[in-house]
Amino acid sequence: MAYFLSTAKYLPIPPPYMELKMAAPQIDSRAIVDPNAQIDDDVVIGPFSIVGPDVHIGAGTRIESHVVLKGPTSIGLNNHIYQFSSIGEDTPDLKYNGEPTTLTIGDNNVIREGVTLHRGTVQDRGDTKIGSHNLLMAYVHVGHDSVIGDHCILVNNAALAGHVIVDDWAILGGFTLVHQFCRIGAHCFTGMGSAVGKDVPAFMMVTGAPAETRTINAEGLRRRGFTPDDITTLLKAYKLVFRRSLTTEQAISELYPLVEQSEKVTTLIDSLKASTRGIVR
Repeated sequence: MAYFLSTAKYLPIPPPYMELKMAAPQIDSRAIVDPNAQIDDDVVIGPFSIVGPDVHIGAGTRIESHVVLKGPTSIGLNNHIYQFSSIGEDTPDLKYNGEPTTLTIGDNNVIREGVTLHRGTVQDRGDTKIGSHNLLMAYVHVGHDSVIGDHCILVNNAALAGHVIVDDWAILGGFTLVHQFCRIGAHCFTGMGSAVGKDVPAFMMVTGAPAETRTINAEGLRRRGFTPDDITTLLKAYKLVFRRSLTTEQAISELYPLVEQSEKVTTLIDSLKASTRGIVR
């Protein structure tokens, strides 16, 4: 049994798809599954769940009771979706006019109770995307056209407005609110109740409403195998960006020499360059 690291407990990852001994789907007689839905082998669907047309559920996925899945939605392998979640519903965005936009979910995700995941809009990507090995805890909301990478944790009641990007290994604390079009960089951490209205550069820890950058996410980086030298260099980079009253462009130019000390700084530089809303300071 493999595991992936997080700042929460270790979460088990089911064995790879090819190692599974496949069996016919187990669909409770009280569930309602549209005949045009595609249900792969070894899928379990609990009582009173509803699966609409244009929904594909990949092998090894378990759907608990009272889950509603609408499409077009594609769900990958070995996911676990808990009761009362709403997956692939139309977005309430007023621009949406019934277009067949999509929701795409990767592999090995845990989606806990009451999570809501909306499909995209044609005005943007047309697709809301959840990567792989993520934990979305109870009552998390992911709005239209948002993108969540891999190995992310969204704690209870975290909510993403439309068009939000969350990069790999980010952790959003409980009741974190993220404004539309914001980007949360890789390996970031947001404290409980953070209100994020601008982009959060990679590796940073932010808290507050409105959110402010406090330091780097050092504990998270240690748990993911970053070396002491990497962490020390990223702390230098943090001080350069956030303690010297430089513009973002000035900070980027002064970060390049630090790449010689740790190539991880390149990820920070890239996240600063990708910012479109300005950064949380």
